[in-house]
Amino acid sequence: MTDSFPRVRVAVVQAAPILFDREATVEKACRLTAGAAAQGARLILFPEAFIPAYPRGLSFGNVVGSRKPEGRRTWQRYWANAVEVPGPATEGLAEAARQANAYLAIGVIERDSRFSRGTLYCTLLYFSPDGRLLGKHRKLKPTAAERLIWGEGDGSTLPAFHTEIGKIGGLICWENYMPLARTAMYSKGVEIYLAPTADTRDSWQATMRHIAFEGR
Repeated sequence: MTDSFPRVRVAVVQAAPILFDREATVEKACRLTAGAAAQGARLILFPEAFIPAYPRGLSFGNVVGSRKPEGRRTWQRYWANAVEVPGPATEGLAEAARQANAYLAIGVIERDSRFSRGTLYCTLLYFSPDGRLLGKHRKLKPTAAERLIWGEGDGSTLPAFHTEIGKIGGLICWENYMPLARTAMYSKGVEIYLAPTADTRDSWQATMRHIAFEGR
């Protein structure tokens, strides 16, 4: 590698959360962050919606025109374990990034209590090696049935961060199939492109290769 493109070790964490348990999952994320840093990772990326979970297969009792009581109870547990930003969960993650001396990016379900009565967003949080919450990105367009549980981002959170290891930014899951969203990130000069996802198909690998070529 040339001096202008230094080698950087990045950890892509593939792990399961402690389902619907915010505190236990934050603790697990901190432990995995320390383990990745011990192996030399300068940037550590966790999956989409890692805290408190991506609710694959759950309907929360929703059908058109009604909701089941048991679905409401499941929703209440999911909502109660979402992450306030900032809040105790983000403080714990920030400290983990500081102790690891690494950049940390992690998918959370964010609960907004400042501008709404508790809308949930699928959010990507960024932390710096000095223990600061650098910023966040809210998923612009939840996919399919995700729209039953998550609000839509408004486009104001599409950050890219200048760092000593490169300019970091990205999109969440199927946002990466939105050409104008990708273009917005390319225009910011992203060099390390993050794409946390719940997609496990082989075609996702092709998507990532295409974005790497398209975005240069």
